Amino acid sequence: REQSVVPVARLAGVTREQFLRDVYPRRRPVVLKGMELGTCTTKWTVDYLSQAEGSKEVKIHVSAVPQMDFLSKNFVYRTLPFDVFVQRAAEVKHKEYFISENEKYYLRSVGEDARKDIADIRKQFPILAEDVQIPEYFEKEQFFSSVFRISSAGLQLWTHYDVMDNFLIQVTGKKRVVLYSPRDAPYLYLSGTKSEVLDVDNPDLEKYPLFVKAKRYQCFLEAGDVLFIPALWFHNVISEEFGVALNVFWKHLPPESYDKSDTYGNKDPTAASRAIQILDRALKTLEELPEEYRDFYARRMVLRIQEKAYRNDYG
Repeated sequence: REQSVVPVARLAGVTREQFLRDVYPRRRPVVLKGMELGTCTTKWTVDYLSQAEGSKEVKIHVSAVPQMDFLSKNFVYRTLPFDVFVQRAAEVKHKEYFISENEKYYLRSVGEDARKDIADIRKQFPILAEDVQIPEYFEKEQFFSSVFRISSAGLQLWTHYDVMDNFLIQVTGKKRVVLYSPRDAPYLYLSGTKSEVLDVDNPDLEKYPLFVKAKRYQCFLEAGDVLFIPALWFHNVISEEFGVALNVFWKHLPPESYDKSDTYGNKDPTAASRAIQILDRALKTLEELPEEYRDFYARRMVLRIQEKAYRNDYG
């Protein structure tokens, strides 16, 4: 059975007021076109990028295959001067390489100390930051991070969710983005924040039979497009050509809801983490009962969770 595909809505010329009034409250992904992003969309050629930030060292992912898998870690981390990295990421075949001449490169900028500092293009790439006008469709104090990304053509990032709202700003190049609603989490075979189903186009249905039940939302981004990805929406991204993007994350919930140690925007809110710990303890307690009783009371617990916590009005 084929997954149904729903095109993501595309809206042009949406102002901040229109976004906050008509788009944001619906909590659905939307492609925003014609937004004012600064000179980056025309200036950021391979040569300009290389020259602008020079030979500062960057830590990158290098993968022998296009489909990166965070669970099996089928990639290695390497360090290159930024200008060398940009030139290599833009090539299809490499004269110099780490693993193979067809290897793929991916940069996801991080803070000075990735464990403590948050990615902010203004700090890590200050010269390039001057070319970007970030659409501030949120309050300044809600801002969390701005993540600079560069991908080789063909690179595919694993399906995952983030716990903050996010603008994916496609500065140059093209991307295909496949998204799944938070409600379809039961069909995505999760391991933490990531889905085990790597190949969303040709999934192994013997291993992942429920995956076909997930409703697939899809869009194609071109230079200058901005995709609004609400928190908890799963997304899988393919760079159809060499491209540069910027993710802007901001806090949808009150600041105290988030894990203070989170520098990536992907740690569950503290109340959710506590609830999961309590559930794990409850499941451990059920083990004290014989199987027949354990099954009966586990089903009652599931019903109670559904009655008390599930929404009925999901679109």
